[in-house]
Amino acid sequence: METLEDLRAVCAALPHSRETFPFGGATLVFKVGSRMYALTDISSDVLNVSLKVRPERGEELRAEYPAITPGYHLNKRHWVSVKLGCGVPDELVRRLIEESYGLVVGGMTRAGRAD
Repeated sequence: METLEDLRAVCAALPHSRETFPFGGATLVFKVGSRMYALTDISSDVLNVSLKVRPERGEELRAEYPAITPGYHLNKRHWVSVKLGCGVPDELVRRLIEESYGLVVGGMTRAGRAD
């Protein structure tokens, strides 16, 4: 997964997922209901996506992959930034997106997911 189109396709396949730009035109935020589960700077030369993770999972990922770092401008315990196209397998990136989505949805009411 290297392109914005790839990222959009994976996120669009998740139920009730939507694209927003709450922080200006350069920061694309993927939300379910009113809560974000992924975000990226679409103006950057290298595409990074920030994703929610369980703290222990984030530690493991950062130890194994140099392209996974603490979440940029986010809670470093609960978010990671993944540099796409830089050594993180596509299947792992897809799984991390789905896990981030699942963490967010798991903390919501059913009505909140559709907001």
